[in-house]
Formats: sequence, C-alpha cells, structure tokens
Amino acid sequence: MKDELPVRKRIRLQHYDYSNAGYYYVTICAKSRRHIFGKVVGTSVPARPQTDQYTIPYVELSQIGKYIDSAITYYNSNDIVLFDKYVVMPNHVHMIIVIRSKADDRGRRRIYASLQNIIRNLKSYVTKQVGFSPWQERFHDHVIRDEKDYLRRWQYIDNNPVKWAEDEYYTE
Repeated sequence: MKDELPVRKRIRLQHYDYSNAGYYYVTICAKSRRHIFGKVVGTSVPARPQTDQYTIPYVELSQIGKYIDSAITYYNSNDIVLFDKYVVMPNHVHMIIVIRSKADDRGRRRIYASLQNIIRNLKSYVTKQVGFSPWQERFHDHVIRDEKDYLRRWQYIDNNPVKWAEDEYYTE
C-alpha cells in the first residue's frame, strides 16, 4: 500500500475569477506564525493607575514589517490596485485590497491584476529584501460583498492592535 499524500482543502471560491474588480479581505501569516513582523506596544489600560492616560496599542514594525509596509506603499502608487486598509501585526498581515478595472480605447473592460498575483508579488518582494521567505505558503481571502461587510472588516483591521490578545492569530 502506497503512502498517499494528504488532500489539501480548497481555500478559494471555485469558479470565481479573482481578477474581477472588487474588494477583497486578505490575511497572510508568517511561517510558523513567528513574531517576526513587529511587536504590539502600548496598553489599553491606564499607563499609571492614578491617571486616565492610556498608551494606545500599536505595532512597532521590525525590519521585515517595514519591508511589508514599503511594498504596500509601492502598490498604492498605481491606479489598478489599492490596499485600502491594512495592518501589519507581529505574525500576520490583514488587508483590504481593491482591484480596479480599466476600459481600453474601445470601451471594453480590461483587468490588470489578480489577487493571487498581487499576493505573490508582495511576498516575493519581501522575500528578496529579507533573503529568506518569512511567509506561510497560503493566504486567506474573503470576497467583500457589501458595504456592511466592508465596514466590519475595516473596523477589525483598525482595532487589531488594540485587541491583539483576543486575535485568533495571537500567540505569546
């Protein structure tokens, strides 16, 4: 009896064209979920018990985290792809990516990017800068379907550093 390779679960929507113009919520994790992109600093409790001063949690990026931020900033300089909202966390990155379509000179719709290519390029750029791949092989995506879904995802990203200890990717 031969050893059979495990069958991987499909994580993309079958029959969906990920080059369609639209909004996508994406999470990419660090390999083995190691804390190599930065660290959360600050607290959501008073810095000193006798005061009401808080230090709002934020992510202090490592050099790898800075490369990720730089790649996203570079992508945002074009008019095809927009990283509308993102946060680089210690061991993962959440982002809302907007793929826009353009019309050619005959008015036909023409797409310039696919979600897989965007993520591949982002990972590749960071890997080249670092000298090794800091990434988990796959990524999680969700097609944002309406404004309510968009706002919920946007708020989750915005609050992620504050709620780091409650995050599903949190490890100590």
